[in-house]
Amino acid sequence: MLLALWTPAAAPAEVDLDDLEFRHGISQFPDYDLKYPPGFAHFDYVNPNAPKGGTLVLPITYAMDSVSPPHKPPGYFRSYDHLLERAGDELSGYYGSLAESVALSADRRTLVFRLRPEARWHDGTPLTATDVKFSLDTFCDDYLSSGWADVLEWITRVDAPSSHTVVVHANSDAAKQVHILGLIPIVPAHYWAERDVTKPAREPPPQSGPYRLTEVSQGRILTYTRVPDYWGRDLPINRGKFNFDTIRYERHLDATVAREALRAGLIDVWTENDSRHWLSSFNVPARERGWLRKGAIGSGTQRGSRFRLVINTRREPFDDPRVREALAYAFDFEWQNRALHGGERRRAHSFFANSMFASSGLPDAAELALLEPYRTTLPEEVFNRAFSFAHSDAVGIDRKGLSKARKLLAGAGYRMEGSELLDSNGEPLAIEFLSAAPDNQRILLPYVRALDVLGVEASIRMIDSVGHTNRRDAGDFDALLLRGFFAMPPTWQLRPYFHSASTPYWNVSGIDHPAVDALVDAALEATDIHGFVRALRALDRVLLWGYYQFPIDALEDTRIVYWDKFGRPEQPEEMYGEPFPDGWWFDEEKAARIGASP
Repeated sequence: MLLALWTPAAAPAEVDLDDLEFRHGISQFPDYDLKYPPGFAHFDYVNPNAPKGGTLVLPITYAMDSVSPPHKPPGYFRSYDHLLERAGDELSGYYGSLAESVALSADRRTLVFRLRPEARWHDGTPLTATDVKFSLDTFCDDYLSSGWADVLEWITRVDAPSSHTVVVHANSDAAKQVHILGLIPIVPAHYWAERDVTKPAREPPPQSGPYRLTEVSQGRILTYTRVPDYWGRDLPINRGKFNFDTIRYERHLDATVAREALRAGLIDVWTENDSRHWLSSFNVPARERGWLRKGAIGSGTQRGSRFRLVINTRREPFDDPRVREALAYAFDFEWQNRALHGGERRRAHSFFANSMFASSGLPDAAELALLEPYRTTLPEEVFNRAFSFAHSDAVGIDRKGLSKARKLLAGAGYRMEGSELLDSNGEPLAIEFLSAAPDNQRILLPYVRALDVLGVEASIRMIDSVGHTNRRDAGDFDALLLRGFFAMPPTWQLRPYFHSASTPYWNVSGIDHPAVDALVDAALEATDIHGFVRALRALDRVLLWGYYQFPIDALEDTRIVYWDKFGRPEQPEEMYGEPFPDGWWFDEEKAARIGASP
């Protein structure tokens, strides 16, 4: 289990609930002023008068094996209530959803939620603290059914002292984890207590949210229907949201088929992650007539990189930082960006790229104070050089980068013999990239070719998703290509991703460094936003100069292509997360224009 080896400095003290201050919202940071006051009418970035009606059709390109919430079927988030709702227009504001109010103990190790007494399941059964405790206990204990357990390891105990009070005890600052608590679906104890939550379900279980799953069609279609008498429809966090009468998810074999379905008008919105198709695949008559549009959804709640190359430092020779740095020099991002992405991507020079938490320049005095105790264990560059990945001329073989890589490998004891790089024992330097996603080959194949030029025996091993998960969990690989996003602000991912006590599945590189552990702890125990930022920037430097992983392209707002038959609320200039599709609505007038003669 994740963090089983990590012991907090002190166990959380028992809390007298009468001594706590309950509020309508909470932040991850002690000195943070919530934007929205008690009794606010609605979020500023929604249209509270948005009309209700219409249908939204969205695609999925993966198999739907179960409709139970632990298996995360598409759209499930809207059919179950959650304790908290994040505001999209502030960095760290979380407001009561199922929770009427929330309190934090003085030592920040205990969260207490008072639930709304009017909360109901769709079958009319009251939603109570028993359901919340059952949900958190189940997801904490059962990794295989949900994937939640490893990111809830900070929870030490959940109590339900009354029907509408839930107490969550933690081994660290519990407020830093409210983001993940806001994502946990609360499931019905009265239903699942008699069933095996780990088994796939074909029939929708009881739900409580603004939508109800009403149709399941052989893994091809999931239909969610708006619940007109949803108990929480008038909560401030929900006004102006959940406007479609129906949201339908349709399965398509792959992205190519889904794009064709979009162009044919069979689906309404497509998220385009491939720059080639973004630039050229939607120049169709419907777009010329203004019916099909390209746009973006503000998604500043996630930053970092789209992908990161992960090196397994548990294995020789990848435990040698010189070898890892050499591998970084061999990756020619500029060529890939020009040849494969039409110049549309930007290199991520930080794990937290495109955010206030990214390091830049040299460390300031506050960062140095955090780094100084570990000076002898860190590369000197952490203290006196600004980090950036090598930049090529994008013409083809990056001879300059490969030359630097070869010098680093020579320092690590490798020599060229013919076309091979051999160590002192005559063993070739080899690396295998493990992948379960065929699309990853677009990134990996050019890299493999560059490594071949360098003299490295590089290969790609394609494997099914189950095998990929098992080998990742066992640390049985040389290198992986993974998604690189971080929730903003990055809190819940820090300890699973980087702490030495984490499991191989989450701490994929096997990072085991006292400075990393200390900076992760410093960030999670920071008593103000400034201390949190300082700790993350210092952590960023240590991770980058350690060359454990290589962030590739910076994550930016989400690109979409959509049929222009919807209304969208105006968004403020500083926006972290646009409410899509929850804040959109069906526009009958716009829809009537589509297909009409010009």
